[in-house]
Amino acid sequence: MDGLDAGQVPVLCAPSGGPESLLLAVCVLVVSALPGQSSLVTQELTDAPSPSSPTPRLDLEFDPRTMTLRWSCQENATRATCRLSHREMGDIKVNAEAESCQCTFTRVALHGGATLKVSTTVDGAPVQEALPFSNPGAQGTAARNFSCAIYSAAFMNCTWAPGPAAPSDVQYSLYMRQLKANSESNETECPHYIPDSGTHRGCHLRDISRLKYRTFFLVNGTSRGTEIQFFDLILSTREMEQISPPDNISVQCNASHCVLQWNQPRTKTYLTYLDFQYQLGIRTQNTERARGDNSVINVSGEVHNLYHLPSPEPRGPHSLRIRAADSRGGPWGHWSRPVEFGSRGQEGGLLHVYLLVVLGTLVCALVLGFLLNRSHGLRRLFPPIPQVKDKVTPNDQVDQQMDWAHVTTGAGKDDLEDVLTVQEVN
Repeated sequence: MDGLDAGQVPVLCAPSGGPESLLLAVCVLVVSALPGQSSLVTQELTDAPSPSSPTPRLDLEFDPRTMTLRWSCQENATRATCRLSHREMGDIKVNAEAESCQCTFTRVALHGGATLKVSTTVDGAPVQEALPFSNPGAQGTAARNFSCAIYSAAFMNCTWAPGPAAPSDVQYSLYMRQLKANSESNETECPHYIPDSGTHRGCHLRDISRLKYRTFFLVNGTSRGTEIQFFDLILSTREMEQISPPDNISVQCNASHCVLQWNQPRTKTYLTYLDFQYQLGIRTQNTERARGDNSVINVSGEVHNLYHLPSPEPRGPHSLRIRAADSRGGPWGHWSRPVEFGSRGQEGGLLHVYLLVVLGTLVCALVLGFLLNRSHGLRRLFPPIPQVKDKVTPNDQVDQQMDWAHVTTGAGKDDLEDVLTVQEVN
């Protein structure tokens, strides 16, 4: 069999017209006698295409409470990759836990729905399966306008409104889960509901000492005849906190200005002085001042919160209020109680003096006018009586007597008078 190339079968194996069994035996003997030919045949048989087998199913299952995705384990499967497609946050990718057939995602809100996918390899073939997750229940029945606020760094209120399509017998329940760095604590229900016409529309927490930085809120609903959708949301204490007004507000003034000082508000969230901004509301009760009636001044937080207010003497009465907010964003807190400063007593005394002077002047004018009017009236009512001229009286006293010829009666000077002369007849 010299001259045969490697891998070629001798011509002896070709059909020669003899019995088929004898030919097959001869071929097997010849092939087995050639070096390397048995392994070649085995490899060719192994590489031969096999009939197509069905793709294995993973049978995905998702638990929204624990954010865990599970599937059926397959033999000869590689480590899987999981993906959660979120409407607002996009795709979230995690790897399957070692030697297990499950993935655990970071907590996200699911009331808007999501799609979960698992990608793996089974027997060398890629396998991928998807599971859509939707919010069960009738559309428009979930709670809406959900919000929470932390007040005075000590308690919290959460409120919501029934969905527009919610039935009249709907009842909502609020559950809270504290989100830690690597785990989630136990879920708790609201301890004190705020009812409205028998329906829970709010929750009041009197103790928030166990409240962590991030909290998962879940509002479920029940009804006798309708399945109610759920609403979920994740909020941080910084987003919920309503910053309290600053305390220990003080005002110290000199001849040229006033120094306003206050303390940083107490908060549930840890904030430094750089995280605060303030508004100073200054009201001038004397509107004739140059600053006007009201003014608002924005001030950034400092280690020692103070502000120099130009206010030269004499200064009228003022009042000061301060409120705070997070400099990184967020609503303003409530105003503090007003703190009054300025020379209220001195200005009030001057006003009293002015009033007394004006009043005294008016009184004197009225009295003087009354006396003048009374004197003129008496002269008109009681004119002076003329005296008879006495010729016997010395000359130095004659001038003090009144001459009848020059005294007029009630008639006017221009009136004519009838004079009757009487003479004595002897």
